[in-house]
Amino acid sequence: MKPIIEIRDQAEAVATFTWERLWTLFDGNAERMNLAHECLDRHAGRGTAVSIKFADGRLEHHGFARLADLTGRFANWLVRQGVAAGDRVAVMLEPSLGFYVGMFGAVKRGAIGVPLFTLFGPEGLALRIDDCKPRLLLADGDTAAMAARLPGVRVVRVDGAFWDELAAESPSFAPATRASDLAIFQYTSGTTRELPEAVRHSHRAVVTLMIAALYGVGLQPSDRYFCPSSPAWGHGLWHGTIAPLALGIHIGAYSGRFDAARVVEALRELSIDNFAAAATVFRMIRHADLLAPGQLAIPKISFTGEPIDDDTAAWVERTLGSPACSMYGTTEVGVVIANYPGFAGYHVKPGSLGKPVPGWEVAIVDREGRELPAGESGEIAVRRKGEWFFIKDRGRRDADGYFFHEGRSDDVIISAGWTMSAVEIENSLMKHPAVLEAAVIGVPDAMRGQVVRAYIVARSRGADTVADIQAFMKRQLSQHEYPRQIEFVDALPKTPAGKINRKVLRDQAARAAT
Repeated sequence: MKPIIEIRDQAEAVATFTWERLWTLFDGNAERMNLAHECLDRHAGRGTAVSIKFADGRLEHHGFARLADLTGRFANWLVRQGVAAGDRVAVMLEPSLGFYVGMFGAVKRGAIGVPLFTLFGPEGLALRIDDCKPRLLLADGDTAAMAARLPGVRVVRVDGAFWDELAAESPSFAPATRASDLAIFQYTSGTTRELPEAVRHSHRAVVTLMIAALYGVGLQPSDRYFCPSSPAWGHGLWHGTIAPLALGIHIGAYSGRFDAARVVEALRELSIDNFAAAATVFRMIRHADLLAPGQLAIPKISFTGEPIDDDTAAWVERTLGSPACSMYGTTEVGVVIANYPGFAGYHVKPGSLGKPVPGWEVAIVDREGRELPAGESGEIAVRRKGEWFFIKDRGRRDADGYFFHEGRSDDVIISAGWTMSAVEIENSLMKHPAVLEAAVIGVPDAMRGQVVRAYIVARSRGADTVADIQAFMKRQLSQHEYPRQIEFVDALPKTPAGKINRKVLRDQAARAAT
């Protein structure tokens, strides 16, 4: 039978798929596996692993062999620091040599890597540090101030002295992890609870990840792949970093403040033929007016995290030469619907999420779990352990089996590809002296998909108050989480139990928009 990675026809992929065949892509097995070995060590003879495009225009390259060497040294260094298997090692760095060595070196040692977004303010960082309780935190910048705010956590600055210490360590380290051991804590403001939580991934999670890699991103070993998403979040870490490296693919990453011109430079410099990004990235490149049709030809293009608007989807296909293929799922379950980029026999239907990927049964169901016929709206659900698991999005399925997204079922806000918790934002707003009560929803935005709108019962109000609140929120949480829109109200709608009723606010906003 043809190897699973060589199957490039959608019907054949569905007909021949078994979960067991995914294991043939790896050295490890159901008993023993190490994610760092799968992503780096076994590909040491393959050449360049990571090329990083920096916001200042630099392009930096790191080989599989060098990363395997340095992660071994870091694993040995961790042992000397008393970091045991199962301890958490947090990494708060932009894509850089330090980030990849820190994450994969921790995993190689048997510790748990915890990527953290570099734009977290003190409150956003403290929430996650308090939850995961790392033995140490790798960072740059003002690490002394960070350490003062995080008592009990050793903050290690990644600088020349750090690299000098690693140079004294042996590059040889034999991982001794089980496939079921935890490898990564991935923080999300997702749908399972109101405040950020860590989804705990084992080493064997990379096997299930191949569903997204093969059918959502269309990865093949010969690809020249670029994903500018931050590896502090699910798309950038799992789909942009771990999945392609596990297949021995040379990846491109982006580091620093987003610049559409720099991303286009990277696409050209690295001769990219597989490009994955948030829908907002495509919108920003489009609005920057940097490309004319025919200047770039990228055979495989995918996006996730939010819908893409019709005008941008048409621009992608017209300008980059291929349709933008949706990839849809959850952090907890993985990708369950995709548009099969690069697969023969598959038509990308505009506006659709795609069709179920091999190995998953997906349906539209009502609140009682009854499957609904084509054309009816309901909850998107996937069968898991014999029961329907609600993804908490609404949608419909057409007569041809394509799924369409109709909006979130909860209070999560997705803006420019970032997933944000309304409750987390509200909690920080309440700490501003001018705010008496606050409620947050997402409202449509042509560029970002959604933006945060805050409804505030204020002790004082005015134009200066709005600017002050926004500046305060940028400092407290991530810089993308501040409310771009603020509306002062006399009172907030409440449920009979006294809870803020965000649905009323969403309905009001929808009526106002129409």
